[in-house]
Amino acid sequence: MIKRIEILDKERENGTRYSEIGINSTFGAAYFYSLEAGNDLINFDEVIWDRDIDEILENCRRFGIERFTISSTFSSLITTIAELQKRGCKLEGLIEINSRFDDWKAGLEGERRKERIPAFKISL
Repeated sequence: MIKRIEILDKERENGTRYSEIGINSTFGAAYFYSLEAGNDLINFDEVIWDRDIDEILENCRRFGIERFTISSTFSSLITTIAELQKRGCKLEGLIEINSRFDDWKAGLEGERRKERIPAFKISL
């Protein structure tokens, strides 16, 4: 299970804005996605804009996150990975992670589990 980030957990309870606690909104969304999915690493399933990359990496370092995944299928993903590499990150390869959504096929068999999806694993 993912390492809990107390300031983000409190933010959700108190309704604080990410910007008020120095958290990039894409990073915050990825954190809560990963909690819901039950993943070990923070997963970015939405577009990572170029303007957010430095803040995302800053947040990773702030909270001791050394690896994360990207499961988003947005069209400029290769450009984003190249930008991450320019900043010292390394593409470790392709892995499978949990989606936030239940695997409906497993549900038909009476078993409840999350859908498995491919993701790129990135290290800082």
